[in-house]
Amino acid sequence: MISTSYIYDGDERLAELLYKAGVSVPLREIKSLMAGIAAAPRPLDDNEWLRLVAPVVDEALGYQLLALYELLASVDDGIDQRAESAARLAALRAELARCNLDGFVVPLADEHQGEYVARRSRRLAWLTGFTGSAGMALITAEKAALFTDGRYTLQIEQQTDGMLYERHHITKSPPETWLAENLSAGMTFGFDPWLHSFDQRRRLAEACACAEAELVPCHSNPVDAVWHDQPPLPLAPVQPQDIRYTGRASAEKRRDVAQQVTEAGAVAVFLSAPDSIAWLLNVRGADVQCTPLPHSFLLLEAGGGAQWFIDPRKRVSELTNHLGKEVSCRPPEDLGTALDNLGAAGSAVLLDPTSAPDWAVSRLTGSGAKIVKKADPCTALKARKNDTELDGIRAAHLRDGLALTRFLSWLSGLNGSEGITELDAVVKLASFRSDGEHYRGPSFDTISGAAANGAIVHYRVTPDSDHALEAGTLYLVDSGGQYLDGTTDVTRTVAIGVPNAEHRDRFTRVLKGHIALARARFPRGTTGTQLDTLARQYLWQVGLDYDHGTGHGVGAYLNVHEGPHRISKQMSKEALEPGMIVSNEPGYYKVGAYGIRIENLVAVMNAPGLTEVERPTLAFETLTLAPIDRALIDVALMTGEELDWLDAYHAMVLKRLKPLLGPWPDVLEWLDSAVAPIERPNG
Repeated sequence: MISTSYIYDGDERLAELLYKAGVSVPLREIKSLMAGIAAAPRPLDDNEWLRLVAPVVDEALGYQLLALYELLASVDDGIDQRAESAARLAALRAELARCNLDGFVVPLADEHQGEYVARRSRRLAWLTGFTGSAGMALITAEKAALFTDGRYTLQIEQQTDGMLYERHHITKSPPETWLAENLSAGMTFGFDPWLHSFDQRRRLAEACACAEAELVPCHSNPVDAVWHDQPPLPLAPVQPQDIRYTGRASAEKRRDVAQQVTEAGAVAVFLSAPDSIAWLLNVRGADVQCTPLPHSFLLLEAGGGAQWFIDPRKRVSELTNHLGKEVSCRPPEDLGTALDNLGAAGSAVLLDPTSAPDWAVSRLTGSGAKIVKKADPCTALKARKNDTELDGIRAAHLRDGLALTRFLSWLSGLNGSEGITELDAVVKLASFRSDGEHYRGPSFDTISGAAANGAIVHYRVTPDSDHALEAGTLYLVDSGGQYLDGTTDVTRTVAIGVPNAEHRDRFTRVLKGHIALARARFPRGTTGTQLDTLARQYLWQVGLDYDHGTGHGVGAYLNVHEGPHRISKQMSKEALEPGMIVSNEPGYYKVGAYGIRIENLVAVMNAPGLTEVERPTLAFETLTLAPIDRALIDVALMTGEELDWLDAYHAMVLKRLKPLLGPWPDVLEWLDSAVAPIERPNG
């Protein structure tokens, strides 16, 4: 039903059609609902959101609702108007003065502390122009500073005005240090308690105290006061996730979590992370781009009952039976009263101080509750996928590998003279993925980087930055899909035309690190930090490195970035456990020239083929199925064992994909050649 040619005939016509459809809700409420629907990402099928308006939508009503949707969705929220940064910073400073504040912190966060936020919550992008997925701005009357990590050091320079903002690496020059150095005695520095966790607020308060300044909560966000075209909260349908994909019923999961709550000496746990709630209740939504999450909060009692605080307009009819009688649905505005009631009873409430909004912590403590500070109990349970989830994830990777292989085959036909651009490639890859069963959309915005753009780790192509795939350059494509049975994330770097010696040397060193990690065997209890050097060692040998983690956890039709585990230089205390999914993605980036990354997803498993071991030993099962560009390999740098691994991996790719390639004999012919065993040096 998706179109761009609908014409809205006005409120009277819509009211008439709604009346005929038996919808008794006032028109103003319908229009408010529609504004929220338009603020959410558009689904693949418009029928998904149409049912939120009316159970049955005939052609005439559907026409008018789609026309209104397109009208509302076309309203410019100003996020992409970077030329307005100076005026917006001035407006925010004026608002801070009106509120008697000497400064304010603007994080890239929403009330749920997630990596991906709805457009309504993209205050940092609206204010500064920076669109990365990690960042923070500190604003005073005289100075302003932006902070991000190593993935975005190039991007933040390109997107923001250095005359307005100092730009800092968040670990080398932390925000807390900046505050301690730039505030003075008696100053009041504001923060939105919904947008910072308890731990974040504590660190900010300590930094302010070092300068004898005071951190003060704001009852309303000053950015919202000056962002006049701010979108409403998104409203996307919340649907049950079938047990054939989850492997376990929600009631079972709730019992497991409730047991942890009891063991911690609490009577309830407060959950604010949307992925934890979606996993626990076996539901999925679409309030944010690329990730199937509904925004909500949840109180789970030690007895297994739950209060779910979610906008009732998002719930589809099937949810009532799916949730059962132990889960009561309440509107979000009831959350404060529920927390007050726990406090009034002197209850002990478990919450995660690293993710729960400071607003909730203050509400609980202010009403008399005892806080039990522990990690979100859903996080570790969710990370260890059960057999049903693992089977689904493997099936999703098979379909995804087929799509990516068709794309790589298409790429192989380019010599760099065709004028194909990064955006063209994004569209082409999306078309291949959309053919797959259970496909629900991308798992993140595709990173499609040609030549120098590939050196921007989290590059997002725009019409202004769009670069052609030219002969003699490298092309990096990092992409993934959301499927009902799994989430994928894969990066391939390919040569357009003939690569040079430097390309091949750097690519081979990255590949050697990738293989070293893929082949690793390690005792149970090992963390990703202990394995990280395996992937970097061959770059380190020649004085090179990369400024991002080597691996992140991945969900099961959930977040493409999932904790608690990771593979990174940064210290991690979380041991890798069987059933965890993690990426293996070393890289190398030469600023102004090219980027290289090779990424597969792997599952942690018990190491096969071992007998009489002294300690339980783990290994990785490679899930991603797509060829690695052999034209970029310097065989002279590879060992025999590394070449054996690559040949075995390519043989597996061919074996798994060949039965699916019947409709595309040209792709099969290309794949046969692309994964042929590599000729060894000296025969």
